[in-house]
Amino acid sequence: MLLELKNIFKWVNSGGQRIFLLKDINLSVEEGEFISVMGPSGSGKSTLLNVIGMLDQFNEGEYQFFGESVHALKEKHRANLYKEYIGFVFQAYHLLDDLTVYENLEMPLLYKKFKGAERKAMVADMLDRFNIVGKKDLFPAQLSGGQQQLVGVARALISKPKLILADEPTGNLNSKQGEEIMDLFKQLNKEGVTIIQVTHSEKNAAYGSRTINLLDGRKV
Repeated sequence: MLLELKNIFKWVNSGGQRIFLLKDINLSVEEGEFISVMGPSGSGKSTLLNVIGMLDQFNEGEYQFFGESVHALKEKHRANLYKEYIGFVFQAYHLLDDLTVYENLEMPLLYKKFKGAERKAMVADMLDRFNIVGKKDLFPAQLSGGQQQLVGVARALISKPKLILADEPTGNLNSKQGEEIMDLFKQLNKEGVTIIQVTHSEKNAAYGSRTINLLDGRKV
């Protein structure tokens, strides 16, 4: 078992009322699965992904990740787990503006203490795979939305994570680029990487081996 969520609740307090973002979520994910999460805007899809990715805390419930109780871990330990095992593809890229494309890609490898020559080879491989060799010395602001998204995907994949969390991974790409990213995910999944994607697209969802539907913070 890669991860398990048990009776997860997350809420925010607003004017003395609890607004539930996630309600009683139970989810087990085996290694090597490819899961699509669907639902209307505001149904809790991104919140669920952020909880799984340890970027968001939750108010009630239990979360086991590779046999570790995430809900009981200290912040630093959680951050280490995240860096070690998880690659996150955000819709809003989250690239570091003051770093070049090359440096953005190299960043996750520095966390994992890869040696210089190895880092160089891994970055070169990603630049090549995403056809962005010519962009390596540019800053994010000099790239189109689609190119930034490609760099974001490349950065999530570079350190060979066990789990990829993708929030609308093809949101800003043209259909050809989008298809290439989905085919790449499919390939990585074949190689044993677990993928959980949030998507509005039936076509993208169909790449997954199962679909979870959310409505108002609940699984339906």
